Amino acid sequence: MKKFFGTDGIRGRVGKEPITPQFIMHLGYAAGKVLAAADWHLAKGKRPTVLIGKDTRVSGYMFESALEAGLSAAGVDIILSGPMPTPAIAYLIRALRLQAGIVISASHNLFEDNGVKFFSATGSKLPDETERLIESCLSEPFVTKPSAELGKAQRIDDAAGRYIEFCKSTFPYHLDLRGLRIVVDCANGAAYHIAGHVMHELGADVVEIGVQPNGLNINLECGSTHIETLQKAVKQHHADLGIALDGDGDRVIMVDRNAKIYDGDQLLYIIAKHRQRKKMLTGGVVGTLMTNLAIEHAFDKLKIPFQRANVGDRYVLELLQQNGWHLGGESSGHILCYDKHTTGDGIISALQVLHALRDSDKTLAEWMRNVVLYPQRLINVQVSKSFTFSNNKAIKAAQIEAEKDFNGKGRVLIRASGTEPLIRVMVEGESKQKVHDWAGRIAEIVAAASHG
Repeated sequence: MKKFFGTDGIRGRVGKEPITPQFIMHLGYAAGKVLAAADWHLAKGKRPTVLIGKDTRVSGYMFESALEAGLSAAGVDIILSGPMPTPAIAYLIRALRLQAGIVISASHNLFEDNGVKFFSATGSKLPDETERLIESCLSEPFVTKPSAELGKAQRIDDAAGRYIEFCKSTFPYHLDLRGLRIVVDCANGAAYHIAGHVMHELGADVVEIGVQPNGLNINLECGSTHIETLQKAVKQHHADLGIALDGDGDRVIMVDRNAKIYDGDQLLYIIAKHRQRKKMLTGGVVGTLMTNLAIEHAFDKLKIPFQRANVGDRYVLELLQQNGWHLGGESSGHILCYDKHTTGDGIISALQVLHALRDSDKTLAEWMRNVVLYPQRLINVQVSKSFTFSNNKAIKAAQIEAEKDFNGKGRVLIRASGTEPLIRVMVEGESKQKVHDWAGRIAEIVAAASHG
């Protein structure tokens, strides 16, 4: 078991362990030691270099300095990009031939939280074994290298322009977005100076919202977690559709001209269906345990293979790699187009959907015709960090009773959050009333068990 790393790096409230400057500096040092211990640089006579990016949280400056100090003390060189989307860092690592990348972000959380994500030289999340190795180094003394061996730091000035061109390159050259009015909500986050330019340079009439970050307003009543702001803007500006990203730019949710919402499950379905029609689909599609059952049934009708991974984009990626497939994602809007990028990318995923729309002259609603999502209810139950539900007889009995009641037309998923002390209870099925009742009942049982 890992002590600090969750499903998406290390995350928590700023100022509380482990999200303190002292810990983050030691984390940078530990990561630097792991990189410095690798033998690749010995043959080349070079020190490893790490790229550090961040979103727009005010605490990002503090943690950027802490990581820089820790890495330098371990003898690792640093490149600083400033505010950039998480997938941009994954791209730049490969483009600059670096050895690793670090993103300072708490993704869709509000500004009071922050976190750290690591990427390998391939632009993918670190494997579990590497994270465990970094954690083991955290218990070792912090010993600064001699001055002549300290890492050096520099800034990259053209990071945004490089990434904008990369995003545009994933959209077909024979198509453009002329004639489309698109509202882009950047959640006052890391994509505030990126997403609008991408859409505009491809020909769209762009209305930008959520592009005035002040360090405190990231994800605040905007972005993919507050889609109502985008819905209002689409109606107000008589737009053809809207695109909402989260604070670090790796998630996307879209709405059509009628302000109807299309989540990650639906967008993944549209991309896959379009690729199948164009004979561009490689293998099948990977979803997660949270993927709506109606989407699985829809893929089955199209004869597109579908498999579920554990919740978390790293597990989606692992299954894609095992199968040799290219498409996967989560209902939250974290979509992986592995033939385009090594990690989930909100802008690139939106462009794949727009490819389907422009290529077919169909709307989002027309692509989703005859696919009706099952009602879902998700309840987050606050529990102690030490609580485990898997062996609790009352919880297990309730789950079995509920699934028996659904009789194959619904399901129950109970899982622990990878980033917070929460147990997530998700129920879905054809009957909205049954879904509502069973979710509430099971959540109450989980709460009682956790306090018992």
